[in-house]
Amino acid sequence: MITALVSIVVESSRIPEVAEAIVDLEGIEQVYSVTGDVDLIAVVRVRAHEDLAGVIADQLSKVTGVLDTSTNIAFKTYSKRDLDAAFDLGIDG
Repeated sequence: MITALVSIVVESSRIPEVAEAIVDLEGIEQVYSVTGDVDLIAVVRVRAHEDLAGVIADQLSKVTGVLDTSTNIAFKTYSKRDLDAAFDLGIDG
């Protein structure tokens, strides 16, 4: 499974509508409204790298109100929950 984090700049008057439209796209796990240089961050999960273009370039970037996107592909996931479970099982990290 490929995970990507997409930073999204949106027309400021349309942030809630754009977030709702994006979260309904196939491959989008969550959408966060955030502070900082971007307005939204979407978590994308797909089976293959080739599928990212279908979700991000072909769908997400074409949602009305989306002005710009920047994508970061995750190499590895670190989760406190996963680490705590490993320690409970006696697995050395």
